[in-house]
Amino acid sequence: MKKILVTGGAGFIGSNFIRLMLKNSPEYKIINLDKLTYAGNLENLKDIEKNSNYSFIRGDICDENVVEKIVKKSDIIVNFAAESHVDRSIKNSDEFIKTNICGAHTLLKAALKYKVEKFIQISTDEVYGNLKKQSFKEIDPLKPNSPYSASKAGADMLVRSFNSTYNLPTIIVRSSNNFGPFQYPEKLIPLFITNVIENKKLPLYGDGMNIREWIFVNDNCFGIKTLMEKGKTGEIYNLGSGQIKTNFEIASMILEHFKKLKDQILYVKDRPGHDRVYILNSKKIRKLGWKPTQKFDINLEKTIEWYKKNKSWWIKLKR
Repeated sequence: MKKILVTGGAGFIGSNFIRLMLKNSPEYKIINLDKLTYAGNLENLKDIEKNSNYSFIRGDICDENVVEKIVKKSDIIVNFAAESHVDRSIKNSDEFIKTNICGAHTLLKAALKYKVEKFIQISTDEVYGNLKKQSFKEIDPLKPNSPYSASKAGADMLVRSFNSTYNLPTIIVRSSNNFGPFQYPEKLIPLFITNVIENKKLPLYGDGMNIREWIFVNDNCFGIKTLMEKGKTGEIYNLGSGQIKTNFEIASMILEHFKKLKDQILYVKDRPGHDRVYILNSKKIRKLGWKPTQKFDINLEKTIEWYKKNKSWWIKLKR
């Protein structure tokens, strides 16, 4: 039975990935290594914590001693662990550099030392910067515009170098904007949903016309699983749904669901370095047989219903 080390598994995407793997692939054992920062929450995994194929270790991916003890017993590493909120990176970039770059480096060194079978680095579409053409391809240059995206781009370069220099079997996954259950309510979609429930304004940066490609978290996790099992090492794969929305459209759809008026939108000063457009060309992963399962509006409805039913989960996080 192969052992997968999932770092950052108590976070939003990591916890959904663990749940998906335990449900669909009982041939794997999952080790979850998480520091439990503000965005790491073991309540995200309450339903599977007693699963015999799952174990949790609290620890920091920057801690070489902790990392080596776990990696030596692992066959595959899937690195979700990251500081990921752009606004926080603008205010203080220190933790982003430490976790996203230095932490990835610690994992890579251990992976090389103990000869893991595969190292999956979870990256982001934000490393490409602001889109000036139809969509980003994996071969496009990286032009990050925030400390967060720069730190993720730095990690990507490290991962690539370990493959090129040491032949470490790596795969880099650049996903578009995720949404779904268990997403920390500082992110756009859960923030807007929970604000409407609390009868608060929806803060929209600039003119609200920033364009993003949105992928439901379960589709993203199935894509990562596909790449873990079928992806070619040394390669980079974009992972997007092809479903494009402006931030204003997102706000409007959420307000419409609750039968609220658009005057609940509050336009606020745009943040520095705010990229206008991210759209990915995901033909490469689709050739492996992966594709998104449902349309954006259906998944948004699912997400809204989850936050409506799980108020006890998010209200303490917002407070």
